[in-house]
Amino acid sequence: MIEVHELTQQSELEHAVRLQKEIWGFSDVDLIPVRLFVVAGKIGGQVLGAFEGGRMIGFCLCIPGLKSGGVTYLHSHMMGVAADYRNRGVGRLLKTRQRMDALTRGIDLIEWTFDPLEIKNAFLNIERLGVVVRRYVLNQYGTSSSHLHGGLPTDRCVAEWVIGSPRVEIVLEGRVPPRHEILGRISVPVEIEELRKSDPKRAREIQLSVSEQFLLHFEKGHAVVGFERSEQAGTYLLGPWESK
Repeated sequence: MIEVHELTQQSELEHAVRLQKEIWGFSDVDLIPVRLFVVAGKIGGQVLGAFEGGRMIGFCLCIPGLKSGGVTYLHSHMMGVAADYRNRGVGRLLKTRQRMDALTRGIDLIEWTFDPLEIKNAFLNIERLGVVVRRYVLNQYGTSSSHLHGGLPTDRCVAEWVIGSPRVEIVLEGRVPPRHEILGRISVPVEIEELRKSDPKRAREIQLSVSEQFLLHFEKGHAVVGFERSEQAGTYLLGPWESK
């Protein structure tokens, strides 16, 4: 039985810091320290952990944000799951707990960034949670010390999770939201994970191609509205943006 609850104990927060190093292989300079977890929990953010049998197997850190016009939202800055618990729905559990907490506080929007080359994360975000993507940021965090990033620029998609929307409710119920005209497809080969290690030059070429396609579509006002997976690639589906 996997349980999710707020992290309030010093020992739990220290464990979350250790998990960062375990999951991403960050050097100390890239680690989010305990004190930021503490601050986030005190100023309206979220600090959540997933546990099985007393072991912390994942965590999520969220901080409050403010948009122009005084619109408040939550920025989900980091979520990680221990390697031996991936593909077991832990990330979705953490996200649904985030959503429940935000809804009770009258918050409508949660945003986060994700690497468009990470096919599994893209599938979770788009097909299992119902996010929409309309923005692409080049090298958001600079060069990372994580072995998972393979020395590539940290290009990121911005996930917009309008948590009370019909689209999100439909997806969380396990149904497929209606899709209108598909105006474009952006594919990422499944071997990208291995190419980051074995052929960084080729991985960078793929990243550049993906970024150019995203930026072109977003300039036209398109949005990512779906995601397909095959044995060869993960493919973003782009179509007209609808606020629903």
